[in-house]
Amino acid sequence: MKMSSLKLAKFLPYRLSVLTNRVSNLIASAYADRFGINVCHWRVIAVLAEQPGISATQVAERTAHDKVSITRAVQLLTSRGFVRRRASQSDGRVSHLTLTAKGKRVCAEITPKALAYEKSLMATLSGDERRQLNSILDKLAVRAAELTS
Repeated sequence: MKMSSLKLAKFLPYRLSVLTNRVSNLIASAYADRFGINVCHWRVIAVLAEQPGISATQVAERTAHDKVSITRAVQLLTSRGFVRRRASQSDGRVSHLTLTAKGKRVCAEITPKALAYEKSLMATLSGDERRQLNSILDKLAVRAAELTS
């Protein structure tokens, strides 16, 4: 029986990972040196800006990062004054996370730069291609979630 060979340059998970890394690293140039945070830290900040009060577990679920990476990121962001933890009144094992005023200022400074990078990247696509890409990404996300369950 002939084994099929894997061609990384055509393998969708590899291509998506490489693209994600390149785009994330490009955007990271807007905040890494200035704020001393990395991609994982920025994702925690961005998620908390949209959904204040969620737990680290919920952040991990929304970012598809492992819980250990998110826990470490939250610890650093808390120690640096970007994030505040508040113990849940219903479950002492859970902390609710929110951005501090400092964290909100960092988010407000980074967000326009991140959106400008996105706009520049997406400018290579027509409006129809952008709509198709969003539709395809939505479908792949749903299917990946189904396969994970």
